[in-house]
Amino acid sequence: MALEDRNRVVVLEDRVENISGAEFPLSFGDQDVPFTLKSFKNSFDIKIIRLTPTDIEFDLIGVDASIANALRRILIAEIPTMAIEKVYMINNTGIIQDEVLAHRLGLIPINANPDDFLWKRVDEQPTDQNTIVFKMEVACSQNRDAAPGETDPKVKYINSAVYSSQLVWDPRGDQEERFAMNPIKPVHDDILITKLRPGHEIICELHCEKGVGKDHAKFSPVATASYRLLPDIQILEDITGEDAELFRNCFPPGVVEIVKEKGVKKAKVVNPRKDTVSREVLRHKQFEGKVRLTRVRDHFIFNVESTGIIAPEKLISQAIDVLIEKCDIAKAALVQATKGSSEEDEE
Repeated sequence: MALEDRNRVVVLEDRVENISGAEFPLSFGDQDVPFTLKSFKNSFDIKIIRLTPTDIEFDLIGVDASIANALRRILIAEIPTMAIEKVYMINNTGIIQDEVLAHRLGLIPINANPDDFLWKRVDEQPTDQNTIVFKMEVACSQNRDAAPGETDPKVKYINSAVYSSQLVWDPRGDQEERFAMNPIKPVHDDILITKLRPGHEIICELHCEKGVGKDHAKFSPVATASYRLLPDIQILEDITGEDAELFRNCFPPGVVEIVKEKGVKKAKVVNPRKDTVSREVLRHKQFEGKVRLTRVRDHFIFNVESTGIIAPEKLISQAIDVLIEKCDIAKAALVQATKGSSEEDEE
């Protein structure tokens, strides 16, 4: 099997062929590709395609799916953040029950650097080194300045809606001095927590602790972290004339363009990464044998959306650090296991 064919997942009309079914990376049926550090360095690459304050799209090239998936899982579950862990409800006369309200509060992302705080054990008391305290006191009342026939609750009432901006940070210990340049607050001020009507009141104290997403989703630093394989559309025979127009319409906009060669319209693939691999082109008999839909097995398109607590580029760096730490632990355990086995053989 040629290297290019080994490196392609083939998408057919009713099935997918050449999928990875080997127990070991870089194995293809009876053929093995020897791993060397030099070959890995030559094939491995990371390309940042798009970067915003909350999102990053990058290509991870030249690794096995197990590495890509490990990176994705670490992003979701193993990078620590600070989140509301305990809610002490003093008074809640609103329509949302205490436990539901506490759950909604816990999902509000808190803009605080987890590196500045210690892990809190279950039996440990809260301190300024392991806990952030917020307070919320909100009461709804009639707006006396509203017009007699006013129907908009935002105008008719005061505090008809409670937002994350109404969480007030209560510094403890030396926190006010430590975070004077970057006061702790929710990442977004416009997150709707609940709605109130005159006579409703909420008074509570909230404690934030350090945690990871595998303990609870509220600690996850990403809203989404996903990857897909790079599509590779291979035109085996020229597609011209009206068929070229139909061929272009089988793909999302921007994937295929019509070019003129010697006055003849011809379909040309210009940006396969925009393709969703819908297989629409395989429904048309006139394209049978003229096009081959594949995906590059070791080219992963990552899309990561941060919750805003940690910048997306820092998330990737931290995830790689966690992956390296896991490899070091596994390596040490393997050395210990083989050492013990050797000692037993000598005895």
